[in-house]
Amino acid sequence: MKLASLKHGRDGRLVVVSRDMTRCIEAAEAAPTLQAALDDWSTAEPALRGIFEQLDSGAWPGEPFDPAQCASPLPRAYQWADGSAYINHVELVRKARGAEVPESFYTDPLMYQGGSDAFLAPRDPIPLRDEAWGCDMEGEIAVVTDDVPMGVSPADAIGHIKLIMLCNDVSLRNLIPGELAKGFGFFQSKPPSAFSPVAVTPEELGRAWRDARVHLPLLIDYNGQPFGRAQAGEDATFSLADLVAHAARTRALCAGTIIGSGTVSNKDEDGGPGRPVAQGGLGYSCIAEIRTIETIRDGKPSTAFMRWGDTVGIDMKDAQGRSIFGRIEQEVVRA
Repeated sequence: MKLASLKHGRDGRLVVVSRDMTRCIEAAEAAPTLQAALDDWSTAEPALRGIFEQLDSGAWPGEPFDPAQCASPLPRAYQWADGSAYINHVELVRKARGAEVPESFYTDPLMYQGGSDAFLAPRDPIPLRDEAWGCDMEGEIAVVTDDVPMGVSPADAIGHIKLIMLCNDVSLRNLIPGELAKGFGFFQSKPPSAFSPVAVTPEELGRAWRDARVHLPLLIDYNGQPFGRAQAGEDATFSLADLVAHAARTRALCAGTIIGSGTVSNKDEDGGPGRPVAQGGLGYSCIAEIRTIETIRDGKPSTAFMRWGDTVGIDMKDAQGRSIFGRIEQEVVRA
């Protein structure tokens, strides 16, 4: 089943989307918004699935689906927490500054709580006041939960993952060191993120959804050129269920909580740092990663962070080459 929120007020208008993402139909009879559906998922999910089956079979014609009219599936959420499932990314960033990765990082996930009061729409521009802040994209997988009890195990957490999305977790890299030096975490360096036009239920991924990981390439284009083709199911030290369980260790999570995977990152075939797509590698899901590799190799980075006018595209396709979630397309603009 595929769900989206058309732009309407603060919380959007929930629509059910056909599998080929050409048509949609309003879901008000099941739930007016995605948050309302998640609040009563046991009742809303069968009703939404019935609508989806009628729409996808052609029994109900629906209306043309336009991703440009979409907000993020949850235009705002009660909670957005981003983890770091791909330790390769952490290893590279720390190596570039001569720091070791603590052993605990391999057993205890990193996670921060981001701003969730207003996400960017998947085709909205990224507003940036100052290019010196070091604007970066971060291509990620994100999951949406129902109500999750405190202390849930990773095995049980899988059942609480109701929807899967793609994410562009925008970061202002040059503001991060100063904030972390205060010992109190991210705030100004993490402006609003954007999510894919469509959120899908796990079974839509078929065999690609295994072990609470998405086993497909995450397609990142930067200024119209292939930048990242990382395999999202590979090199993930933690699964998405591990991250949900980590977030729920000391607190229950309310329905509509979004948990991110962190930047998708792969090692090269020889176990070393990844290579650019143009050189036959899988590339990168953020600019910071290629900059760290340049620093390790050359002593300093040469790839600039995003500037006004730069564009990023994030997508994921099935085995037949069809977009699963719809494409995130954003341009950095002067705020």
